[in-house]
Amino acid sequence: MPQVLEFKLPDLGEGLTEAEIVRWLVAVGDVVEIDQPVVEVETAKAMVEVPCPYGGVVTARFGEEGTELPVGAPLITVAVGSVTEPAQAAEAEAEGSGNVPRPLIGYGTDHSRPARRRRVRPVTAAVSAPPVVAVAAAAPAPAGPVPVISPLVRKLARDNGIDLRALRGSGPEGLILRADVEAALRPAAPAAAPAPVAAAAAAQGERIPLKGLRGAVAEKLSRSRREIPEATCWVDADATELMAARAAMNAVDGPKISVLALLARICTAALAKYPELNSTVDLAANEIVRLPAVHLGFAAQTERGLMVPVVRDAQTRSPESLSAEFARLTELARAGKLAPADLTGGTFTLNNYGVFGVDGSTPIINHPEAAMLGVGRIIPKPWVYRGELAVRQVVQLSLTFDHRVCDGGAAGGFLRYVADCVENPAVLLRGL
Repeated sequence: MPQVLEFKLPDLGEGLTEAEIVRWLVAVGDVVEIDQPVVEVETAKAMVEVPCPYGGVVTARFGEEGTELPVGAPLITVAVGSVTEPAQAAEAEAEGSGNVPRPLIGYGTDHSRPARRRRVRPVTAAVSAPPVVAVAAAAPAPAGPVPVISPLVRKLARDNGIDLRALRGSGPEGLILRADVEAALRPAAPAAAPAPVAAAAAAQGERIPLKGLRGAVAEKLSRSRREIPEATCWVDADATELMAARAAMNAVDGPKISVLALLARICTAALAKYPELNSTVDLAANEIVRLPAVHLGFAAQTERGLMVPVVRDAQTRSPESLSAEFARLTELARAGKLAPADLTGGTFTLNNYGVFGVDGSTPIINHPEAAMLGVGRIIPKPWVYRGELAVRQVVQLSLTFDHRVCDGGAAGGFLRYVADCVENPAVLLRGL
């Protein structure tokens, strides 16, 4: 006798409390195997396929594409055919999230921090095999006495031939108000609005739900501005020697090295000298926490928007390793295949906004980090070099920092060290 088991949206990790259904991968009546992906969902951090821990026939789906579900809400029900499978599946579900792979559940989740309370939409009813249902015809409005209504409203309705029993009141407990009668007196809107009316409606603009990745970015940046007293300093640097060093390194056989990788290597060296910028503020304990490892976030533009993948233990990596990791994470980001863990846990962010063709910026710190280095475009500019005017490759560097973790001296020292390494890469070698 088949047993119907319910599979719920599992814990997706990293404090995520909800996900939006992007695409169903199975339909009602399909046969699924254990660990087969059944739905693609989008969280605030990544797009992931959710596998089902049961094997059998799909008997119901919960939620249409575009529906936002909270963690723990039903996803599908599966009719499991054998006697042993239901017991194994139920046991797996009791242990946590069935056979859902590790990248979807719990890794990196800090249960010591309370989950954010969010308003979630009501779960859409299950989409299952349609039962035979008798549909009653719509009943006419009940006849009878009209509820207590203002005499003035009654008179207005009577003078204009309006049947109050046909109106739906907008007042408390459905009370019919004067405005309801006046609304009934207005002529119905024409099927096609004249051009000026249509233009006025268009001027109101398109409404786009602030949810998913865009909503998460908005919430995080708003929180950063509320909590972090940030300041920004910047400096122009002559990057001619850095570009020449990169060209020389890439002239030999071996993996090619990106400019971003060289800047990342400079950042990790600078953070070793100024560790206060690789920290976070624990408001509950009223403490500054200096972090031992540099998990370097970097901005990557994708079709879904701006994402910040994280390179783990960047301070231990060579320029070649950093280049390879930047390329790998960027490819995953653009394909929408980053796991939630790839987008969390950063301690410092490197933002190369020069790819947008701009020179400077004052970015918002990636909460809960303490600083971000911004890099503008590297372009030929007039520059005084060895006492003479010359055309050099110039870049603007900006540092936005949390003024709680350090003062301007440390921030300026960090930025000056980065600029010195850009202008003369040998400075970096002396510091190693």
